[in-house]
Amino acid sequence: MITVTLYVRADCHLCEQAEVELESLQEEYPHRLVLVDVDSEPDLRRAYGFDVPVLEVGPYKLHAPLNRPDMAMTLGAAIDRQDQLNKADSTAFQKAAARAQEMTGTDRLSFWIARHYLLVFNLFLLLYVGLPFLAPLFMKTGLKPAADVIQVIYRPLCHQWGFRSWYLFGEQAFYPHAAAQMQGFTSFEQATGITDANDPGRLKAREYAGNELVGYKVPLCERDVAIWGAMLFFGLLFAVVGRRIPPLHWLMWVLVGLVPVSLEGFSQHFSQLNRTGLSQVLPYRESTPLLRTLTGFLFGFTTAWFGFPVVEEVMRDSRLFFIKKSARSIKD
Repeated sequence: MITVTLYVRADCHLCEQAEVELESLQEEYPHRLVLVDVDSEPDLRRAYGFDVPVLEVGPYKLHAPLNRPDMAMTLGAAIDRQDQLNKADSTAFQKAAARAQEMTGTDRLSFWIARHYLLVFNLFLLLYVGLPFLAPLFMKTGLKPAADVIQVIYRPLCHQWGFRSWYLFGEQAFYPHAAAQMQGFTSFEQATGITDANDPGRLKAREYAGNELVGYKVPLCERDVAIWGAMLFFGLLFAVVGRRIPPLHWLMWVLVGLVPVSLEGFSQHFSQLNRTGLSQVLPYRESTPLLRTLTGFLFGFTTAWFGFPVVEEVMRDSRLFFIKKSARSIKD
């Protein structure tokens, strides 16, 4: 027996009429009718809200206004298709049909992820960008072992150089490399006495955690904080507006997000390689916290703007699939 899904809403005369017509076709075209209220889920309302009633059976779909001849022809085509599939491979088709009517544990988990993925993403981003800011707090309150654990966790993920990091509870929020030539700010070298910040390994600058006067280092660099913080900001904004922001065009992502951070970061990196001849083309430069934060924010925000709405489109299709499958499972 075929399963017919009818998308309806309350106080809909056309929906009631379609249900009556389907009931009258029951003897000639035996079917199991599943009614799905489009107002029960925002995704259903967006997908079918202005088209109800909508009839769906197998790969066939009819939109309002529905009439008896069209519904009869569609049901007949669906029954013929089912018979042909049964004859082609009865066992495999029956198993597939049975799976389509049953909500398994895997289905429920997938449905939950499709509905709550944005919450999961935002919580992850909050944890990722927020945890490093606990390290200075732990140092300030005497919980150095806890701060050391956070430092170790983020060590493979970030260079943690002290002259490109934020500081809490000190005289300045950052201590730039002396080469940045930022007037009005104490440089990292002046504040710490570490004069080998230009050495290839920069191990002392990496291991430096701060003190009560200077403040305590956030073990995630300024650019990374900006990137992940911007992604979190967009994720929260995306949630507030009901995930209705369309995806950013890929060209805008390249021009506004990728190009600035690449130019700023790579020009700095290559200028410091100390290669013969390269210094004449690309003079030594050290970026500033403002530039790192700005380009990092643009990259993170546009990346999230480009990616989150695309993920939402995929998850919306998954939610519609599982809503329909859940309705069929309850019907059974």
